Parts: sequence; C-alpha cells; structure tokens
Amino acid sequence: MKLADVESTMQKSVEATLRSFNTIRTGRANASLLDKIVVDYYGSETPLKSLASISTPDASTLQIQPFDRSSMGAIEKAISLSDIGLTPNNDGQIIRLNIPPLTSDRRKELVKLAAKYAEEGKVAIRNVRRDAIDSIRKLEKSGEISEDDARDQQDQVQKLTDKFSAKVEQLLSDKEKDIMTV
Repeated sequence: MKLADVESTMQKSVEATLRSFNTIRTGRANASLLDKIVVDYYGSETPLKSLASISTPDASTLQIQPFDRSSMGAIEKAISLSDIGLTPNNDGQIIRLNIPPLTSDRRKELVKLAAKYAEEGKVAIRNVRRDAIDSIRKLEKSGEISEDDARDQQDQVQKLTDKFSAKVEQLLSDKEKDIMTV
C-alpha cells in the first residue's frame, strides 16, 4: 500500500465523518439534515433528495417540494419515522418542517452523537493505518524492503494517522461549538 493511497483513504474517512456531522441538527435549518432519509416510493427505497427539491426559506424552516405530488404521503411518513425529531406540515403542494430551537438536553445528546461519529471516523483511520502497517511488514518479511525502510514507512503512516485524527478532533470541536451555540 503506497503512502499516497493511505493518505487518500484517510482523507475519505475524514470526509465521511464530516458528512455524518452534517446530518446532525443544529439550531439552524440545513438541507443536509434530510440526507439520510429514504422514502418507500413505489416499493423501492429512494433517497428523499431524489424525490423532491429541498430548500431553506428561512433559518428555522425546511421546505420540501416533491417532484411528484403523489409521493407526498410517503415523504411525510418517512420524515415522521426518521430520527430527526421533526413533524412535517403538508399543505398539499409543499411539506414544511419547522425547526424548533434546541433544548440544552437535546444539545448535549447531539454533542454525544457527534462524538460517536468522530470516534467512528478515527476508528476508520486507525484501520487504514493497521492495513498499511501490515502490508509494510509483509514487504519487509518477503525481503522487498529493508528493516530501516519499513520502520521509516511505518513512522510516516503513523504521522499521517496522527494528522488525520487531529483533523477529526478539530471537526468535532467545531461541531460541538456549532451545536452548543444558542
């Protein structure tokens, strides 16, 4: 496994963590809150963003306009069953989600959720490190690289791991500030 491959895989883990963070609700309306919602549309699981346009007319409202009005009931049901904790309001053409201000208890729960996502990201980074170090050791055992080269490469992999773990920690810190801001 090349160092560039290790770095790009770790970067992808950081990006996945960031996408997970974006699904966590803060005090403001954000269309990415609905990214994980899938709708049972004519018997198949379809992402909500494939069925409707999602906009934020103001800081506390999400507006969902289905491309096909017959899917409104299914979209409403999917939102109601999801874990985002919002109740859809349907006026026949548009579904509105009013985002209430977060309570301090809910903020603390969301911070814990963000920490969980960050830990998952760091675990993914450590798994990449483990795989890279295993491949370096195999190369060393087969005699393709020297012991010194193997040690140097392992050190470089560890430095990358530290760098990307720090990025995840920084993202977590930023998200915690975002969540706790009233």
